[in-house]
Amino acid sequence: MIDPERLAAFALMTTVTSIVPGVSMLFVMARTIVGGWRSGLAALLGMQIGYLAWWLLAALGLGTLAAAWPRVFLGLAIGGAAYLGWLGIRGIVHAGEGPATGTAARPGTGRRSLTDGIAVAIGNPKSLVYMVAMLPPFIDQRAAVVPQIVVLAIVAMVFDLAVGALYIGAGRRVAASLARPEVRRRADIAVGATLVVIAAGLLIDIAVR
Repeated sequence: MIDPERLAAFALMTTVTSIVPGVSMLFVMARTIVGGWRSGLAALLGMQIGYLAWWLLAALGLGTLAAAWPRVFLGLAIGGAAYLGWLGIRGIVHAGEGPATGTAARPGTGRRSLTDGIAVAIGNPKSLVYMVAMLPPFIDQRAAVVPQIVVLAIVAMVFDLAVGALYIGAGRRVAASLARPEVRRRADIAVGATLVVIAAGLLIDIAVR
């Protein structure tokens, strides 16, 4: 069983890292602004599903896997960053085409946000850094590792969902001010440009590592 002090420290760490605006939470907010709170929630849930893949890898020995297949992880990192860039470009090209405030989201918006959220979580290189660098200090190697990882995964997902709800709420407030089509178009362009900048930053970070 995990030491209570370690568990508390992990809960604090995962909350702080979730609150700081990163790729995941900015993506959730962007989807909320463009498609409404249901779209934002679908993106948030999709990312939790994607994170399950990383937690599974952690349970199987992520450090060993990363050392054995570095090109696979590099490919995931590059692919995730490129995908974010593509989402940003698509948002700019289709700026102003999102549902107007107060209307129902377009059919498929929730499903697309769910699948996009999964892809963003799996392709986010920060997930690899999180698992390899930040997770080991909270695990007692003298005890069974897998049960500890299960507990940490549950704690991380609960706090991530809570913080994500705050970002969805912030996105809803922004969306409420986008009733005018021109304002909506400019906001879509800004969101798309933000995703492109984030993607470029990730690719630069990958290149210099």
